[in-house]
Amino acid sequence: MTYTMNVAGLTRELPICKVTDDLYIGAFICFGDAELTVACARELLKLVPAGSYDYMFTAEAKSIPLIHEMARQSGAKKYFIARKGPKAYMPDPIHVEDQSITTAGVQKLYLGRDDADLIRGKRIMIMDDVISTGGSLHAMEELVKMAGGTVAAKVAVLAEGDAQNRDDIKFLAPLPVFNADGTVKG
Repeated sequence: MTYTMNVAGLTRELPICKVTDDLYIGAFICFGDAELTVACARELLKLVPAGSYDYMFTAEAKSIPLIHEMARQSGAKKYFIARKGPKAYMPDPIHVEDQSITTAGVQKLYLGRDDADLIRGKRIMIMDDVISTGGSLHAMEELVKMAGGTVAAKVAVLAEGDAQNRDDIKFLAPLPVFNADGTVKG
């Protein structure tokens, strides 16, 4: 089963994948799709005026190609990625816990103190590929606050399910959630 998705002027067939017995989602994956990544990055940059933020920030992993392309297209020299685990190169990392519908259990997101120091006092645009429950988005907001930055904007390619009703995010297209038979949940 697939769901036909139109976003950033392109059409893609998203596989419908089981999350729980009564919740299925359309899997939106930019990995390996250069055309989609470039188009979505271009359209995401149009959602927020360039002068309204200092840096872009995301969580690994699916949105990394998007944020990189957004930085390339906008001329940004630096962007930040919250990592799913502490890395040896991260001095004195800060972290928060995150609950995502596509990741089993609780995960932690980490940011090195060096990156946190660069965020302090800056306006940050948080971006993600898909916002669903908002767990990852909330975790990124908390990391920005812990680092002393302010969240200037929150953007995503897709707002899944109830996330499309939020007024605190900007997104390119809504994405429904599905029943086991592939029909859109009502």
